[in-house]
Amino acid sequence: MVKDRLERMLSRARYAAIGAAIGGFVGGLISKNAASSGAALGALAGAAIGERRPSAESRLEELKARGEENVRGLRSEQAE
Repeated sequence: MVKDRLERMLSRARYAAIGAAIGGFVGGLISKNAASSGAALGALAGAAIGERRPSAESRLEELKARGEENVRGLRSEQAE
């Protein structure tokens, strides 16, 4: 449980930083005020993405494991 919370927090922080950098860059092409607004909005969007990402990755790992089990089952049926 603690590990999951830490992973989620780090993922949010990572994506928020990336979003802020991209938003700041795009906004900076327009003006200084737009740069700060773009960075804030980018950080918010990045944090939202980072919140969802770990659960999607863990779900993908579950599906991969099930697929491998199914493949093993099919191979054992074919061997018979």
